[in-house]
Amino acid sequence: MAKQFDVVVIGAGPGGYIAAIRAAQLGQSVACIDAWSTVDGKPAPGGTCTNVGCIPSKALLQSSEHYEQANHHFAEHGIEIKGVELKLDTLVGRKDTVVKQNNDGILYLFKKNKITYFHGTGSFLAHVDGGWSIKVSGTVDEDLVAKHVIVATGSSPRALPGLPFDETQILSNDGALRIPAVPKKLGVIGAGVIGLELGSVWRRLGAEVTILEAMPEFLAVADQQVAKEAQKAFAKQGLAIHTGVKIGEVKTAAKSVTVPYTDASGAEQKLVVDRLIVSIGRVPNVSGLGVDTVGLKLDERGFIVVDDDCRTNLPNVWAVGDVVRGPMLAHKAEEEGVAVAERIAGQHGHVNFGTIPFVIYTSPEIAWVGKNEQQLKTEGRDYKAGSFPFMANGRARALGDTTGFVKILADAKTDEVLGVHIIGPQASELISEAVTIMEFRGAAEDIARICHAHPTLSEAMKEAALAVDKRTLNF
Repeated sequence: MAKQFDVVVIGAGPGGYIAAIRAAQLGQSVACIDAWSTVDGKPAPGGTCTNVGCIPSKALLQSSEHYEQANHHFAEHGIEIKGVELKLDTLVGRKDTVVKQNNDGILYLFKKNKITYFHGTGSFLAHVDGGWSIKVSGTVDEDLVAKHVIVATGSSPRALPGLPFDETQILSNDGALRIPAVPKKLGVIGAGVIGLELGSVWRRLGAEVTILEAMPEFLAVADQQVAKEAQKAFAKQGLAIHTGVKIGEVKTAAKSVTVPYTDASGAEQKLVVDRLIVSIGRVPNVSGLGVDTVGLKLDERGFIVVDDDCRTNLPNVWAVGDVVRGPMLAHKAEEEGVAVAERIAGQHGHVNFGTIPFVIYTSPEIAWVGKNEQQLKTEGRDYKAGSFPFMANGRARALGDTTGFVKILADAKTDEVLGVHIIGPQASELISEAVTIMEFRGAAEDIARICHAHPTLSEAMKEAALAVDKRTLNF
């Protein structure tokens, strides 16, 4: 006999497991289905983010940053280290430990919130009395019936046409997190978040890294001033980045990968590397979901069609995260998951797409929220801009990391903050102040009038706000 639930969530990534927890908090009987497994077949909830995305990449970024500091920067602090040795197995092993801690943490949260967890693949069978019939295919098959279904199946890396991932030479983000030895030469196709972060990891560990990007401009999604500063910093570090390229037919050999490409000037070039990371975007996970069986509507790119409240075309079926429109960000998925759980409970869940922060965890870190200058100019919006460099910030000097700046864009008449763009130390943490101000539709003057502790990196935010009114105090 089928097991009955108020809410069944398919997928236990950031959108799914958070939706399940919030629904349970609101008094719903909840089940969550997820197929991720560890190498020994045990449950590994957390989706791409926890298993092969956000969490492991940040662990490797941290470890590789320590290695870089020990090799090149500790001497500046009077710390002399001789014979620094890289133990890659230990470094990758620490990453795996961090991932498992997160997996186990999610399983604990399911238990704490009385959520029934099913390890397997969930798919729609039919619309039945009482809701939707859902099949769980796993070690033990189960039949469920749910009044409401939340689809949170996430996304998968997009491969180059005719070049499938083998995770040995042709790597997705998954394979790029577990390269067994530091390659002498590493190629990366795609200068987005994943390409830059993973390229940075292996560059710090000793690889010669070349990044090929099809777009004519570097980091076209970011503010141009930030993108230019980032490109300059990455070039100084040794990342070779080529934009405006057109990739030819990639060839693999026993110990090499050859990437023919046309550069921005139209000249034919050839890149020969040991391994190649392909990071050209992601595709929604809908295969095996039973989309055709129940008539769940997809758009022309394969995403589940939803309205502003994440409702699909089917009654009481919702979808959140990477499998629907909008930025493919873990925190966006979480906010949608909470909002949907609250809507199911009769509340008024809300997600403001205009204040979702974006972060690239390179060094320097890059973070932004709201509009950039290109967008404001295109819209014809009158605005004021103020910026403050970290080289004039006392805490940044003490850290020995003065690259970058904070930039604030505000409405020319009302002073409302329209966008904040940061490149520099701990930008990922600093951006939260900007998000908060923008959520309350605050002004640059509000930031300027708030007392910030001294010495802190956050003072750069205050000074940038003062710069909007051309009255910085420390620059």
